[in-house]
Amino acid sequence: MSWGAPVSAPTNPNNDFQVANPPSDGISSLEWSPMGNFLVATAWDGDVFCYEVANNGQALPKASTKHEAPVLCSAWSHDGASVFSGGCDNIGKKWDLATNQSTQVAQHDQAIRHMAWIEQVGLLVTGSWDRTLKYWDTRQPNPALQVTLPERCYALSVTHPLLVVGCAERQIQIFNLANPQVPYKQLISPLKYQTRCVAAFPDRSGYLVGSIEGRVAVQHVEDNLQSKNFTFKCHREGSDIYSVNSISFHPTYGTFVTAGADGNFNFWDKDSKQRLKNMNKCPAPISCGNFNRDGTIYAYAVSYEWSKGGDNPLSNTPNNIYLHAVNDTEVKPRPAKPAGRKY
Repeated sequence: MSWGAPVSAPTNPNNDFQVANPPSDGISSLEWSPMGNFLVATAWDGDVFCYEVANNGQALPKASTKHEAPVLCSAWSHDGASVFSGGCDNIGKKWDLATNQSTQVAQHDQAIRHMAWIEQVGLLVTGSWDRTLKYWDTRQPNPALQVTLPERCYALSVTHPLLVVGCAERQIQIFNLANPQVPYKQLISPLKYQTRCVAAFPDRSGYLVGSIEGRVAVQHVEDNLQSKNFTFKCHREGSDIYSVNSISFHPTYGTFVTAGADGNFNFWDKDSKQRLKNMNKCPAPISCGNFNRDGTIYAYAVSYEWSKGGDNPLSNTPNNIYLHAVNDTEVKPRPAKPAGRKY
C-alpha cells in the first residue's frame, strides 16, 4: 500500500500515520470494521470513537458515543452496521452507526472485560470480572446462555468454533462452540505469570497466550499436537521485562504481531519460529493494536495502560493512535531457520 507523506515526530519513531483527535484518556481497545476501513477506539474516560480511514492514510472522526465508566472492550457486528462496547459500568451497549443511537444489550455483576460478535450463531459473547461468560441475542433482555468461569475473565478470542478465555490465576478455558455449555478443555497457562492476552489461530488448531512477563506461548488444542507447543521471550530490554499487551493474527498470512508495554510492536512467524520485523520503540506502552480486514494496516495505540500505577510519569504521556502501512516483507511467512536457531 502506498500512502501520502506520514506524520514524522520524535514521538512517532516508525513514521506511521497519526490519527487526529484521539481519545484524551487511556486507550483500551482498537477494532476495525469487517466491511471497510472504519476504526473504533475505546477509552478509560468512557468515550467510544469511530474513525474513517481514507486511502491516503488520513483518519477522519465520524461519530462518537459514551459510557458512564471506563470502556474496556469493543466489537463490530459482521455487517459493519453496529459497534458493541462494554466496561466498568457492567453493561454492554450496541451503537447503531446509521442512527447514532445506543441501546443496552448485555449486563454483568462486574466489569465486562472482553467481548466478541460470533457471526455464525448471531450472538454477542461477553466475558466479565464476575467470573461468567454470557451469550446474548441482542434483541432479548436476558442471556441466551451463561457459563461460569473458574476466575475473572482477563482475555478472550474467537475463531468459530474455537473460543479461548484467559482467566485470572493463569486459568485457560477452551470452548468448542458446537457445545458452548461446557469447556472442551481446561488447563493452567504454561506461562508462569498472569495472562494478558490470547489469540485463536486462524486455522482453529490452537491459540497464543501473552503474559505480563514478556513471554508468549504457542499452544495447540488437541493432544496429538502438544509436541508442537513452545514459548518464547519478547518485549524485554536487558533486565527489564514488559507485558505483552496485545496479539493479533494477520488475516491473509497467518503470521502475527505482538505489542507491549515497552512501546514496541514486532511481527512473528510461529511456524518457522522467527521474528519477521522488529519495529522502533515508541515513547510509551502500546496498550492495544489490530490489523484491518485485509491486513494492509496495523493500528496501534501508544497510551499508558496503568500497569505501573497512577503515580508513574508515563501517566502524563499523550494518548495517540497510529496507522502502520503494512509491508508484505514484514508479515509474509519465511522458511524456517537452520536447526538450533530460535527467535
